[in-house]
Amino acid sequence: MANKAPSPAVSQALTRLRSALGGLEAAAQRRLELDRDKSGTETELALMQDDRARLATELDLAMARAERLSALNKDVDRRLHAVMGSIKGVLEGSEQG
Repeated sequence: MANKAPSPAVSQALTRLRSALGGLEAAAQRRLELDRDKSGTETELALMQDDRARLATELDLAMARAERLSALNKDVDRRLHAVMGSIKGVLEGSEQG
C-alpha cells in the first residue's frame, strides 16, 4: 500500500494537537517558574522572621541594659548629692570654727 497524505481533517487535528501540546508545555514551564519564585519568597520570609526574632531579642536585652543603667545613674546621682551635702556641711562647720 502506498503512503497516502493524511486527510485535511487529520492534518488539522494534528496541528491543533501540536498547538495544544505547545500550550501545555508553556503552562507547565510557567507553573515551574511560579513555584520556584514562591519557594524563594517563602525562604525570604523565613529569613525575615528569623531576623525579626533576633532583633526583638537584642532590643529586649538593650532595653533591660538601659533600665539598669538608668537605675545606676539615679543611685550615683543620689550618692553625689549626699556627698556634696556632707562636704558643704564640713566646709560650713570649718568656716564657723
